[in-house]
Amino acid sequence: MPDDMTTQSLAPGQLLARGVCRAMRGHDFVSVAELVPSSGLRVDVMALGPKGEIWIIECKSSRADFQADQKWQGYLEWCDRFFWAVDSDFPTELLPDDTGLIIADAYDAEIVRMGPEARLAPARRKVMVQKFARHAAIRAQAARDPGCVIPF
Repeated sequence: MPDDMTTQSLAPGQLLARGVCRAMRGHDFVSVAELVPSSGLRVDVMALGPKGEIWIIECKSSRADFQADQKWQGYLEWCDRFFWAVDSDFPTELLPDDTGLIIADAYDAEIVRMGPEARLAPARRKVMVQKFARHAAIRAQAARDPGCVIPF
């Protein structure tokens, strides 16, 4: 597939996130990248399903990237399902068996193993859906009006 300027300017993890976000639409989920659920945490992709289900997907571009991640377990309390997204060359035996697995590239992704479900409490779900909506609206405004300064 041809590289475009957008692809050339994205880091490997961002390319995986793009493929994941594209694939989530095929599952009737909408998604945002780099959402902050709580101070000190930033998830790579948060996906919101048609029934309000919340999935968090962490994109890892290498063994070193995965081994350096000391915060991923903190994401579990902010989602119904948790997944790793990696490319086809990633050593998947490093990933915990009790998490979801997505094989991705810059253009698409496939769920290989569904993450176990741990339903959020209604109050936590409400907070996360509000964070998702605000994050998406801020990103949409920035895309429409690049000169507008929007603090994150």
